Amino acid sequence: MPTYTASELARTVGVTEDIARRFFRALGFPDAGDEIRYTEGDRAALSGLADAVRNTDLDFDTAVRLVRAVGQNVARMSDWQVAALASRAEQLHGVHGSRRAAAEQLEEESEQALQAILVHSWRRHLDAALTRLDMDTAVGEQDQTSRVTVGFADLVNFSALSNELDSNRLGELVEIFEARCGDVVAANEGRMIKTIGDSVLFVADQPDAAMDVAAGLIEVIGKDARLPDVRIGLATGLVVTRLGDVFGPPVNLAARLTAVARRNRVLADEETVAGLRRPGYEIRRLTARPLRGFGLVEPVAVRHP
Repeated sequence: MPTYTASELARTVGVTEDIARRFFRALGFPDAGDEIRYTEGDRAALSGLADAVRNTDLDFDTAVRLVRAVGQNVARMSDWQVAALASRAEQLHGVHGSRRAAAEQLEEESEQALQAILVHSWRRHLDAALTRLDMDTAVGEQDQTSRVTVGFADLVNFSALSNELDSNRLGELVEIFEARCGDVVAANEGRMIKTIGDSVLFVADQPDAAMDVAAGLIEVIGKDARLPDVRIGLATGLVVTRLGDVFGPPVNLAARLTAVARRNRVLADEETVAGLRRPGYEIRRLTARPLRGFGLVEPVAVRHP
């Protein structure tokens, strides 16, 4: 139950009102102004962060960046989980009186298990990220820079197809696409960065691993009659990692290559091709063409051995 205004919450925790407001904005919650909107749980969360800043080498700016990463990802995760519960909630609608009541019952029944999975997966992913940091990244004051192969996978003619499908079929298609991509990327030691409607962005530490991901996506998506064909672009180079996303020329180049790739084919840049170590790739250099932001580029069509 809400008990505090922002100023009261700040005084109780022992921080400035500006810090309290920044904390909740970073979590993705709107500014409550002078209204009583904050609960005892909110107080405990802000107090825990303030104690971490006071008692460790963590500074507040870094803490806010960490909080923002949590807020953005948990918001998306929550929407995703509710969507996953929706169909089952529809089946239980008659028992519980409303779809929301059914969904709340399901959430309550699974809450403990989901919390355990959330903490476990966060610790595993954090350990993997720290291992990569120790092995091959250079960290600036705020930015983490690493050399990776970036991949874009894009569904062909998705916009036209989406106009022909009802909402249930469209939702099913997107869910299948995201699930297949997530499984293939993880199975081949890549990392899924984000989904953007009908596209996914992933990275791999080595070009060979990125090609394994690309071949796997063509296998499970391009050959699935329920899904449109897929096209993939790969580019290798230095990227900056911020808040779980990646930025830099390889990201943009991979997207440009995807746009000109043929269905169920992979186009790569020269740096990716030069980094391939496994024998047996079929490599064919195509006619140079202008790519926005990069001038004339000679794409390379690559087939997995």
